[in-house]
Amino acid sequence: MENELLHSMTLLVFQLSVIIFAAHFGSFGIRKLGMPAVLGEVIAGMIIGPHLLGSITFPGFEHGLFPLAETSVGVSPELYGFAVLASIILLFVSGLETDLNLFMRYAFKGSIIGLGGIVLPFVLGDMVGMLFMNTGFMDPRALFLGVIGVATSVGITARILSENKRVDSPEGVTILSAAVIDDVVGIIVLAVVIGIVQVTDQGASSLPWGRIGFIAARAFLVWMGFTVAGLLLARKISGFLKLFRNATTYTVLSLGFAVLLAGIFEKAGLAMIIGAYVMGLSLSKTDLSYVIQENIKPVQKLFVPLFFAVMGMMVDIRILISPPILIFGAVYAGASVIGKLAGTGLPALFMNFNGMGALRIGMGMIPRGEVALIIAGIGVSVGVVDSNLMGVVIMMMLVTILISPPVLNAILRHPSRGTRTEEKGSETVTTSFDFPSPELTEFVTGKIIQAFENEGFFINLIEMERRVYQIRKDEVSLSLSCHEERIDFESDKKDVTFIKNIVYESMLNLHEAVNKLKDMAKPEALGRQLMEGEARKQQQLMKAMNPDAIKIGLEGKTKEEIIEELLDLIVENGEVKDKESCYKAIWERENSMSTGMQHGIALPHGKSSGVDRMQVAVGTKPEGADFNSLDGEPSMIFILVLSPADASGPHIQFLASVSGLLKNEESRKAVLKAKTPRELYELFRGV
Repeated sequence: MENELLHSMTLLVFQLSVIIFAAHFGSFGIRKLGMPAVLGEVIAGMIIGPHLLGSITFPGFEHGLFPLAETSVGVSPELYGFAVLASIILLFVSGLETDLNLFMRYAFKGSIIGLGGIVLPFVLGDMVGMLFMNTGFMDPRALFLGVIGVATSVGITARILSENKRVDSPEGVTILSAAVIDDVVGIIVLAVVIGIVQVTDQGASSLPWGRIGFIAARAFLVWMGFTVAGLLLARKISGFLKLFRNATTYTVLSLGFAVLLAGIFEKAGLAMIIGAYVMGLSLSKTDLSYVIQENIKPVQKLFVPLFFAVMGMMVDIRILISPPILIFGAVYAGASVIGKLAGTGLPALFMNFNGMGALRIGMGMIPRGEVALIIAGIGVSVGVVDSNLMGVVIMMMLVTILISPPVLNAILRHPSRGTRTEEKGSETVTTSFDFPSPELTEFVTGKIIQAFENEGFFINLIEMERRVYQIRKDEVSLSLSCHEERIDFESDKKDVTFIKNIVYESMLNLHEAVNKLKDMAKPEALGRQLMEGEARKQQQLMKAMNPDAIKIGLEGKTKEEIIEELLDLIVENGEVKDKESCYKAIWERENSMSTGMQHGIALPHGKSSGVDRMQVAVGTKPEGADFNSLDGEPSMIFILVLSPADASGPHIQFLASVSGLLKNEESRKAVLKAKTPRELYELFRGV
């Protein structure tokens, strides 16, 4: 028994390692093609699963790494257990990310449009099942196809809305609000369908509508009761978590609550994912929401790809490519597209949206993904969805993911308005503060963030095209966006005075700190010590040098001419996007204090958005030139360094490594004796 257990656990360890790598490689590859990561993870699971490569035998694995298990899902119970936990994490995070304020603001429109996006796809999906499986409307298999067709993968649409700056548009907020309705009502319908499956499993000859009505009422009441209780107790739950005064502990215990509620819902006859979603929804209104979302990301990145890969393993590719399933899947996909497009677009026409607005809403609701697969997985676990139906679901998901994004992108970029009459804007306002340089913007931002933390706010950093901080405490919620020479606050207009006060106090504290720094620090004295002591010579950093950006015998006679000459060497190699920006960055650093060091060395440098990676130009001038050096002597060796403004990299580390290389007199003499750029390049590379 112990040997069997050890063997099972050893196999599980190998399986998990292969799934982790396969899912992430699949995700990476599919994103390169401009498609959602979930699709790559599912395809990776199909390839390594028991129906393809997983059953191939090799030494140590006589039945293959992923043998076809004697279970309804085709994979081992241990592996499926990990997938169930992953689905709980995914729906918990979905609940955390639900914007209840947005939902309430567009509750009426979202409800009408969302319900339209539930009823028509459900009916059409069920009818397609009836047609191809020659069964009745209330057959559990047809019902599951109807429920799966209801799910909307709003994450794909939200990204497209964000890229087109349409999240706050009437169409954008209506889509997001309707998606919440889809999630809520969809999971209640799922609970009812599971109840019907349980009734039919008990051998009932006909459907007892009274009992089905009771199941529906119970599902709604359990969901509503726990949701209301969760929202009312959210502050108390948050207060309990705060007792531990640690962000990681907040996250672990909140996930513990989600798992607990998932178990309670399963015992009550509803799906686990509904309980997890309710827990996330409850905490979404607390100031810990952003903190939990940020800290749960590593767990999410580990488990969620694993879930989609396991879902892919349940698909037999041979069945998927068979003509009957291809036709079934194509018709089901078409019904799913029409169901969402008409089901949400037509009601939108009666909600002050014109034809273009209705089309945008309909296209935005089409993609299916995460939730559809979770529902399909539940169908597999209860013995309703077989490998044939799973193949049909995968095909539908693929079609909707491929169709919606390009069309939605095109119609969002069309300049026409989506509403018949102009709608009033939201209460959100933008408060901006300008600064003279990117360095100062970054410096001040750090101080402002610290001030918010001192006030008891919770901060969540999002790395996108620029850094965005989500800042939250109790009912106050705002965001801070960092630009090169500006920071923007998005907030309720009632919080503008508070924002101005916190920025003023931060600036005042910085002013006092700078004055104290001036009194105690002498930059010139520190500069003379830069080349003293030992320095680590990291030859790998020298790879940033390019022999085509080295010049023996610079022609420039002044600092300005030499910097221009070195910068031109980089420009001529096609590595500079914006020469003016680079030139400005170098001189901003030079004007604060000369980069002419001691012993004939000058290290002009700067950070600019004009380059994508670190660039280095080297020049020598044995007769020397005045570079305002610290020791008053002419400079003869010039190394210009440019790094991207917003990217992390070894900028200072490179300068220190160069200092270490040129510290002794023999090295400097060798540099000045070099006759060709290649000779000097090899010298710096240490060859």
